[in-house]
Amino acid sequence: MKKNYKGSSGEHKTKKCMGNTVAVKKQNDSVDVSSLTKRDTTISIIIIGVMFFIFGFVSWINAILIPYFKIACELTNFQSYLVAFAFYISYFVMSVPSSFLLKKVGFKKGIMVGFWTMAVGAFIFVPAAYTRTYEIFLMGLFTIGAGLAILQTAANPYITVLGPKERAAQRISIMGIANKAAGILAPILFAAVVLKATDTDLFAQLGTMSEVEKNAALDELIRRVIVPYTCVGAVLLGLGLFIRYSPLPEINTEQESAEVATANSGKTSIFQFPHLILGALGIFLHVGTQVIAIDTIIGYAGSMGIPLMEAKVFPSYTLFLTICGYILGIICIPRFISQVNALRICTLLGTLFTLLIIFAEGKVTFLGHEADLSIWFIVLLGFANSLVWAGIWPLALDGLGKFTKLGASIMIMGLCGNAIMPLFYGYFADLFDVRQAYWVLFPCYLYLVFYAVYGHKIRKWA
Repeated sequence: MKKNYKGSSGEHKTKKCMGNTVAVKKQNDSVDVSSLTKRDTTISIIIIGVMFFIFGFVSWINAILIPYFKIACELTNFQSYLVAFAFYISYFVMSVPSSFLLKKVGFKKGIMVGFWTMAVGAFIFVPAAYTRTYEIFLMGLFTIGAGLAILQTAANPYITVLGPKERAAQRISIMGIANKAAGILAPILFAAVVLKATDTDLFAQLGTMSEVEKNAALDELIRRVIVPYTCVGAVLLGLGLFIRYSPLPEINTEQESAEVATANSGKTSIFQFPHLILGALGIFLHVGTQVIAIDTIIGYAGSMGIPLMEAKVFPSYTLFLTICGYILGIICIPRFISQVNALRICTLLGTLFTLLIIFAEGKVTFLGHEADLSIWFIVLLGFANSLVWAGIWPLALDGLGKFTKLGASIMIMGLCGNAIMPLFYGYFADLFDVRQAYWVLFPCYLYLVFYAVYGHKIRKWA
């Protein structure tokens, strides 16, 4: 039997056997991103934008799930924060396996698997709610996080290479707007669907109920998640099928120029790319600073005597400024400023705002709130954090070539910073106070400044 191979990936191979020629298309054919038309690129950005909206919606809903499960499953504070831990630790566990899955089946099938894995996690909420078993809820959250790890491992390198390299931060900023907009909507929609106006009275009466009455009330409360999460699971199944048969091109994210191929010719391990490993650490610290700025501000407002019903809007202010930063990035990068200089400015601002949180004092009245001046610098961290993710990704993936998918998985592992960094803040808040605990941000921003200025240039370990 004689085999003839024509061209490379994306073309056909033919087999000649007993005089018959049969054309067999290679699996997982991918195209060069430079061959995409403007229409193809726009459609692809819209589809990936929908994915980032889903990321944000599913991720930021944890903020309201924590107090909800605490009441419904009768948890301690520590147990309730296992919601975030179970969700984000799955990124650490699943990111590298995700890269091998994507390498095996390609982006579109891999994204379909990611959505379907999330659907399984959503459906796990049904038996968890019927039995009011917190451990099963945690299993469902871990499974949802595992599906998201696959999607993030696929989507971030995809959007990074989907167009000119110097505009990568601009494209990632667009994705950030979709993500944070979903983050603002998710808790509001969840509360509207699951919580009732009479629940405040119910929560107050739980302590006076008999054991039978309390169990019946809590069973009714927790079972309200069954319908919404069943609907979420069904939507995720549908999204998986949509992506599989969508016009999203199977682009080659691992294409190497002759220069990159030569530079990588002797490399056999992902750990031979210092700028990637340093970038993954940067992502770990960045997402940690971001979640601290958003998740601790209500407690910090409470330390000033601001009631919960007033303090609950402060995270929205922070997210709003993050979106403002994204919009500014879309307008200015690369026309007025390069993405690496935008990263340097944002990391320096984060360092400055951290010091002002700790040292700025004085009562001010702003947007109807009378509070210490320092709280507004926590809000401003939303702006400082806005272009850090978008700045680090293209720098960390630069020149990886055939190691791109694995490199992206290493970057996604850094998202476990969302689970770990707030624990450091909480430890120092207990040890000192909620204001001095913000010192934990200072070394994080110093490292991010180092990466923005020098770390991303390192190509060999000393």
